[in-house]
Amino acid sequence: MYNSIEICAGAGGQALGLEMAGFSHVALVEYEKDYCECLKRNRQEWNIFCKDVHHFDGKPYYGQIDLLAGGVPCPPFSVAGKQLGADDERDLFPQMLRLVQEINPRIVMIENVRGILSSKFNAYREQVLQTLKKLGYSTHLQLLNASDYGVPQLRPRVIIIGIRRDLADVFMFPEKIPEKTLSVGETLYDLMSANGWKAVEEWRRTANKIAPTLVGGSKKHGGPDLGPTRARKAWAELGVDGRGVANDVPDADFVGMPRLTPEMLARLQGFPDSWDFGKRKTIACRMIGNAFPPPVAMKIGLQIKKVLDYERTYCRGEKKISQRAAI
Repeated sequence: MYNSIEICAGAGGQALGLEMAGFSHVALVEYEKDYCECLKRNRQEWNIFCKDVHHFDGKPYYGQIDLLAGGVPCPPFSVAGKQLGADDERDLFPQMLRLVQEINPRIVMIENVRGILSSKFNAYREQVLQTLKKLGYSTHLQLLNASDYGVPQLRPRVIIIGIRRDLADVFMFPEKIPEKTLSVGETLYDLMSANGWKAVEEWRRTANKIAPTLVGGSKKHGGPDLGPTRARKAWAELGVDGRGVANDVPDADFVGMPRLTPEMLARLQGFPDSWDFGKRKTIACRMIGNAFPPPVAMKIGLQIKKVLDYERTYCRGEKKISQRAAI
């Protein structure tokens, strides 16, 4: 098994996916108390640092880590925000790059929103890539849609991969499998029908597409709902009332458009039903909406693992042969 360190771990979506891909977490760094408690509830064995990443020292791990990963905060680049980029105090790309230098991991994985591809951030994005190259990494960048990897929502995210140059760079982004992605209706049918809702079959036929991107909001903005007016309209086309989040599934005689429960939102995000987000609905919805879908993280993690496997199987063997020949 390979090891990893993850910053900005959130509620554990990326960490869970990487665990499923075969990575053992040496450390998970997360600032918000509610998120830390969520991580501890679900994985007591994980080594969680509930602290500001500015104060996390990577030097003790130098040369010992296979993968450094992190979904650095998206508000500096999100179209829903002011897009301040490097001028936003929440921009943690500098901290990620600091830790790359301090830890010197074999592979780096950075996740962010599609907004970072905007022409407004061309110079900033290029600066990040050039810094990784100066630190000794070859880079890959691609926009991935979660719906191409079995998650029933669009959720476009930019993934940056850095491969340390002493490794053979055989990395390839995961192959798309959109035909295996279920619709919202298929994904949530058993939950929607749990109380015997009589209209559930009709609802399933209406909810025959993937979902819009889930939103989590922030501490200052965003409650337990499914987003602004445009998003709610898209949800309504699927037969879902996006103005709020329900405490329970529809009863047998329910009439109208149902609201989703936190459990439904978590499933649409690709979390297992067993993942515990706590009892407070607003906080749970924020954690779920801001998460990275575990199935996507797993798919990327498996591709990263192939690079490490290749190095272990082929390159190290060649190096040993070269060393014997030299003797």
